[in-house]
Amino acid sequence: MEDDAGPGTHDAPERLKALSHPLRRRMLHRLAAHGPATSTTLGEVLGESTGTTSYHLRQLEKYGFIEEIPERSAGRERWWRAVQGPRDRRLPAPEDLDPAGRAALAEVVRLGHAEDMALLSRLPEEYARNREWTRLSRGFTRMTEEGLAEFFEAYVRLLREYGFGADEAPPGARPVHIRLFTLPADED
Repeated sequence: MEDDAGPGTHDAPERLKALSHPLRRRMLHRLAAHGPATSTTLGEVLGESTGTTSYHLRQLEKYGFIEEIPERSAGRERWWRAVQGPRDRRLPAPEDLDPAGRAALAEVVRLGHAEDMALLSRLPEEYARNREWTRLSRGFTRMTEEGLAEFFEAYVRLLREYGFGADEAPPGARPVHIRLFTLPADED
């Protein structure tokens, strides 16, 4: 389904800092991939105490990454879900940030890299076990800087066109990790 929302940029240092904590990232991913949860259910799945997960849920809420589900919450039991927003989240240029923002950005990039490396280590097993959902492609070409920018935007448009938010996904849809990165090949 087409997502009309344009790209969102995490350019506020405090939002970057909120994303620079490994447990918050795991919690956010869990909510996005598996749906609503409480601090207790997240704690059980992630091996953390309810107090710890409650604190980090409040931080994620404070910076707009998650929201409480009032109709499911009762008494001390609070249910949380990932906020539906632009599916195209981009990081700011380091030169646009102050020193604290650059440090938070560096940590977000480092954590993202570690998460991506963990995904890559699963590829051989997943490809053998689950080929319908595990697709691989490696490419090499020459592009201009402008052509690469256009290619990237076309890729993001395809993600929006073929992807669904949690609330609009049809039967049979699953959460899927998709990564695209480009690197100059002549600097090897």
